[in-house]
Amino acid sequence: MIEIVNYTEATKEYVKTLNYEWLEKYFVVEQNDVMQLADPQKEIIDKGGLIYYAKHNGKIVGTVSLLKVDNNVYELGKMAVTDGTQGLGIGKLMIEHCFKIARQSGIAKLILYSNTQLKPAIHLYEKYGFTEIPLEPGHYGRANIKMEKLM
Repeated sequence: MIEIVNYTEATKEYVKTLNYEWLEKYFVVEQNDVMQLADPQKEIIDKGGLIYYAKHNGKIVGTVSLLKVDNNVYELGKMAVTDGTQGLGIGKLMIEHCFKIARQSGIAKLILYSNTQLKPAIHLYEKYGFTEIPLEPGHYGRANIKMEKLM
C-alpha cells in the first residue's frame, strides 16, 4: 500500500536524501538544491510551499514539493522516488495528490523544470496534461525543458 503523508520536522531529512539520490545519479546537486534541501522548513515551507512524502509498506520512498512562485503559480519540484520502488505508480500518486491540493488551494497553474533525457518523467508529465513552454535561463543548470499545467 502506498500513502501520501505531509512533511514534518521529524521527516525533514527524507526530502534531502531522496533528492540527492536521484540528482547524483543523473546530474549534479546544484547550489539552489543545497540551499533548499539543507533547510526545507525555511526555504520551502516558510515561503508558502508544501512538501509531501510517499510511504510504501510504512517506509518513506518518495517526495514531492509544491514551491510557491506567487499566489497563483507553484512549481511542482523536488520530486524523487527511490530506486527499487520506481514503477509502482508512486510518481503518479504524488502528482495526483499535488493536483488535489492545488485545486483545493485555488492555485491557477503548476510549472515544472525537467530534462528531456528523463524520458519516463517527461512522458508522465505529458500524460497529466503538462505542456512545454519557453524555458528561461538560469533556474536549474540541468533543466532543458519547462512545462506548465493550468489547473
